[in-house]
Amino acid sequence: MPRPITTKMTILRIGTRRSDLAMWQAVFVRDALLQAHRGLHVELVGITTEGDRTLDVPLAEKGGKGLFLKELEQALFDGRIDLAVHSMKDVTVTEPEGLHIPVICEREDPHDALVSTHFGDLRELPAGAVIGTCSLRRQSLLRYRFPELKVENLRGNVNRRLQRLDAGDFDAIILAAAGLLRLKMADRIRQRISSGIMLPAVGQGAVGVQCRSDDADTTTLLSPLDHPSTHARVRAERAANAHLGGGCHVPIGAFAEIREGQLHLRGLVGRPDGSEVLFANAQGSVGDPEALGHALADDLLSQGAAALLEEFADA
Repeated sequence: MPRPITTKMTILRIGTRRSDLAMWQAVFVRDALLQAHRGLHVELVGITTEGDRTLDVPLAEKGGKGLFLKELEQALFDGRIDLAVHSMKDVTVTEPEGLHIPVICEREDPHDALVSTHFGDLRELPAGAVIGTCSLRRQSLLRYRFPELKVENLRGNVNRRLQRLDAGDFDAIILAAAGLLRLKMADRIRQRISSGIMLPAVGQGAVGVQCRSDDADTTTLLSPLDHPSTHARVRAERAANAHLGGGCHVPIGAFAEIREGQLHLRGLVGRPDGSEVLFANAQGSVGDPEALGHALADDLLSQGAAALLEEFADA
């Protein structure tokens, strides 16, 4: 049963990017809030970010995934919106002072997906086949595991990327399975790529909700949307990334799972050209995901990740 509103706030303004996937996420959060709270009114506020406007160059050259956040975070500071909905894989390592993400919703499929009109498995792609992705992590792993393929940059929203594939610009592309599932495009998935082949990005498949740290009313309204096990997994992944000091120029992956009451975390740091990829894994208490993330990062650093991170820090 929906809860009656117990705060003074009865109208919530949700800030979101305007892409189909971002709007899906905002509507998902809106509907969950309406189901949780009787008498609440919610408005969606579409905001175009720098990342949406800049499509002609790789993200890493323009400042990374933070380009998708700045305008939304500024709207929170300005009071134009009360909360912002983000894909957690796009959220930077550190949050601006005055903002927090109290809620992470239940995770969708976190894996990467192969999309192709001709091939059903990465191993079927012939030498010289062109595969598109904008992710440094995916590019690095593709070059590391499938050096015979030609990996090229591909940006734009999901529909734009699919259009370029269908036009014959690529033999295959890699997209997040979660986005395709949410947009009712599961039929485009030819292969759900195992995490053993392509370790997911930090936070991939999870939706987080950000608000002002001092906004107790909004934080309270959001609390029923949190999914504790997803939150713990993403906290471990983000802690590893933060401890590594990961930026936008180095391929980094981290993926946590809960098995038999324990939190299991795998991570990687690699070179963009795929010539070197370092892997690590760790396990620990679900109750202390940050400690597990730090332990995994320390393992990677001891293997030589520090040199890689320093080499590409100012690339």
